[in-house]
Amino acid sequence: MEYRRFGNKIVVRIDMGEDMFAALKTLAEQEKILLAEVGGLGTFSHMNVGVYDLNERRFKGNDFDGMFEIVSLTGTINTMNGEYYAHLHASAADAAGNVFGGHLSEGIVGATMELVITVIDGTVDRVKDDKTGLNIFHF
Repeated sequence: MEYRRFGNKIVVRIDMGEDMFAALKTLAEQEKILLAEVGGLGTFSHMNVGVYDLNERRFKGNDFDGMFEIVSLTGTINTMNGEYYAHLHASAADAAGNVFGGHLSEGIVGATMELVITVIDGTVDRVKDDKTGLNIFHF
């Protein structure tokens, strides 16, 4: 991973074979990011995306391996109990144009990944919501 900061924007390149979640956490810790918006594109060689089952109160993910072109990647970086937390969603297409997506739990970079992170001046922690079981913004 390499990156450059321009004021409140950070432009990031994550390289082939890197775990994007590990790279994002390293970056957030190095730059002391407590609140940010994340957007990106590139490729995955492995991803786990899925949906939250409200009745079972758990994410149901699907693993995909191969080369997938990221159609959209968006999310937030913030904190939970004062510790780093990232919440990302992605959709990515296979060679036939089939798109798979949802809540992103795992992402290994295929050829490359480009992210733009907008750092927000402030903090918003998360708290476990009793109604849904989700970790939601706590203002």
